[in-house]
Amino acid sequence: MSVTTAPKPCSGSETNWTLASLASTPDSKRRPRIDALTPDQLHELSQTRFDLLDHQLWSPLDWRTWVLMGGRGSGKTFAGANWISWLAQTENLRFALVGATLHDVREVMVEGPSGLKAVSGPKHRPRWEGGRKRLVWPESGSVAYAFSAEDPDSLRGPQFHHAWADEFCAWRKPEAVLDTLRMGLRLGDDPRLVVTTTPRPMPALRRLLAQEGVMMDRAPTAANAANLSPRFLAHLKTLYAGTRLEAQEIEGLIVESEGALFRAEDLARARGARPAKLDRIVVAVDPPVTAGGDACGIVVVGRKDRVAYVLADRSVRGHSPQGWAGKVVAAVQEFGADAVVAESNQGGEMVRGVLAHADCPVPIKLVHASRGKVARAEPVAALYEQGRVVHCGAFPALEEELMALRSTEHRHSPDRADALVWGVTQLMPAPKAGPSVRWL
Repeated sequence: MSVTTAPKPCSGSETNWTLASLASTPDSKRRPRIDALTPDQLHELSQTRFDLLDHQLWSPLDWRTWVLMGGRGSGKTFAGANWISWLAQTENLRFALVGATLHDVREVMVEGPSGLKAVSGPKHRPRWEGGRKRLVWPESGSVAYAFSAEDPDSLRGPQFHHAWADEFCAWRKPEAVLDTLRMGLRLGDDPRLVVTTTPRPMPALRRLLAQEGVMMDRAPTAANAANLSPRFLAHLKTLYAGTRLEAQEIEGLIVESEGALFRAEDLARARGARPAKLDRIVVAVDPPVTAGGDACGIVVVGRKDRVAYVLADRSVRGHSPQGWAGKVVAAVQEFGADAVVAESNQGGEMVRGVLAHADCPVPIKLVHASRGKVARAEPVAALYEQGRVVHCGAFPALEEELMALRSTEHRHSPDRADALVWGVTQLMPAPKAGPSVRWL
């Protein structure tokens, strides 16, 4: 979970609930408020009461919007329904349920096998009132109103405590609907929005993920394999292994469809094991301009013969120069790196000074970007096509940035991808034909 804020303090009589009593008394008329539970209590409760997976567990941290991106069957609907159901049985609240169509709201979010009626249990099951397009919890008085993303204006006027938006990337006008929905989240002290969706390479999703107060989780279909047909995942892997469809619909990654420099099939083929011994290891760094701006890309790359091995992605966001320099030094020590390669465009010799002040134990080489990101990445993409780069682990955030490098819609700096390009280029330089890296 990418969150930078601290948990809310627990106070009041509501914290007197015990996990044992919550698990053993499903008929309790009132549940404790979510913000009255510590993170450890919430995690234990989810495991005891709901059998939620890690990616389905809502966080008690101070987020405004929780975006859960996942592959087909990864349990996104179950997560959204459990969040709404818990809140609805806590106190009298008003919710908005927004789906691609009204049919989707009722058949998936409300009546579906992972929908609100199913997860609420027989003793607390809400009542669907079709004429008024709403779901009512009689005990608490909570009401959830159904809305179609086909009709953004239907959200004008009503007001809510919380909202759940399902399959955001399938909406025809996602930003217009979301903007109108947010105007209605004005009840209570802490209105929140949960967005569950299979991702697509669309500007609306990128802009949503970049907004302040957004917490993002991601889950592949395999994370929920225990609750799926045994043959389902195996059959999909057989049909779509190594394709963009697998990366998007099964792995839950944002994949560029046309003209991508790094292809999903090449990245899928790149996964493999680390050799017992490497010829050389470097830690590549793409430093941020400011602590509150872009992330600091930190990627560890090794070389064996004529193949590059990506060992780790240690990229961080929101760290001071001393903070990210400490992460770089930790990566050097963890992997026994021979050198640090750092881009100097944003800080020049200051980058070397920051790393030296953090007691970097290996030589620091500064590289200056004289060409654009795509031009620098093209030789590295060719190495992927040749099968000469291996990912020794799962690096979904890094792979997403690589696949988005050529996209004009990618408005934020691909810091992880930049660091990887510098690292691979340092270990496996292309023949000098034209502009090349200038060493400082």
